Amino acid sequence: MEFSLTDSIARIAGSTGFTALGGGQVVMILVSLTLLYLAIWKKFEPLLLLPIGFGCMLANLPLSHMAYDAEGGLFNLFYWGVKHEVLPPLIFMGVGALTDFGPLLANPYTLLLGAAAQIGVYTTLIGAVVLGFNLQEASAIGIIGGADGPTSIFLATKLAPHLLGPIAVAAYSYMSLVPLIQPPIMRFFTTPEERKIRMAQLKPISQNVKILFPVASTILCVLMLPGVAPLLGMFMIGNLFRESGVTGRLHDTAQTHLINIVTILLALSVGSSMTAESFLTFNTIKIIILGLLAFMMATAGGMVFGKIMCKLSGGKVNPLIGSAGVSAVPMAARVSQKVGSEEDHSNFLLMHAMGPNVAGVIGSAVAAGVFLSLFGDVSAGHAVLDAVPEFLLASAQ
Repeated sequence: MEFSLTDSIARIAGSTGFTALGGGQVVMILVSLTLLYLAIWKKFEPLLLLPIGFGCMLANLPLSHMAYDAEGGLFNLFYWGVKHEVLPPLIFMGVGALTDFGPLLANPYTLLLGAAAQIGVYTTLIGAVVLGFNLQEASAIGIIGGADGPTSIFLATKLAPHLLGPIAVAAYSYMSLVPLIQPPIMRFFTTPEERKIRMAQLKPISQNVKILFPVASTILCVLMLPGVAPLLGMFMIGNLFRESGVTGRLHDTAQTHLINIVTILLALSVGSSMTAESFLTFNTIKIIILGLLAFMMATAGGMVFGKIMCKLSGGKVNPLIGSAGVSAVPMAARVSQKVGSEEDHSNFLLMHAMGPNVAGVIGSAVAAGVFLSLFGDVSAGHAVLDAVPEFLLASAQ
């Protein structure tokens, strides 16, 4: 077969991506560039937003076949780890290896602050239903209020995979904006005198208690909510690597090399799901707004309960640590320290705030387990709900 020079030029020109570039793809490329700007120049969660942004750009370059749902696309291999519950739990293992439960065990009441912050999750679920999302979609959106990216991705792939892109972007974007979103809410709910409260030094926790805690927590939580096992189980074994004192190499791998590799694969997978067809919808706008409200409500819930604890303790608990009940570890705890130090430079709240901060990680995972139990298997959920009146009736008889 012979080709003239003109035919050859025409064939080459026709095979370029420019011929297939649509308006939606242009918009998404601009979105990807915005994420790269926020990551590189504004330093907002760069370890996550940079690969998410670049993955989004690759997925929207026409004819590249890089989107996760493209036939033979490279990102299909990465996305397999998201779809089949591999990458988010491995992230949790790394987070567990980095986590010190000492502040939580020293002040067990701070677990309640982590639970109080989950109000953002449940109120957002209601708001999402009001805006027209079904219960599975609303649950996946509501978990954004926990400020926990891996949990948001895990639940979205289970309950609403078609919304993974906007949910993940909202979750990680608001996590990165913790230092901007939380301080005004914290100041609104507290007085200067309350922000100056100094808390007693934390008591030391024995190594045996730190070893028993992840084991006991896993048994208890997974027996109550089996759906939470992938996330909480990996989180706790990562922590056991840290506290056992006999798995130094595993601990080092989990908290460094493994979590770094998995972060790259997970973020690229999320970015590859942000195609123009799935992202440029009215639902995306609603999710972005709901995500912001979820995070604000979570912060407010923690602050209100922090003030209650302050009153009940006779002024011994600084209510600022309540804002750390969201699971953005350790950023939310650092914000508590920063706002407190603005009133008193010698007041150190960081370690006290780490208690509710770690509790928030557990709380968001438990909330995900609750949603999976209720809405993960629709037929099973209906069976349970249908059985309740029969059980009550039988008991009454």
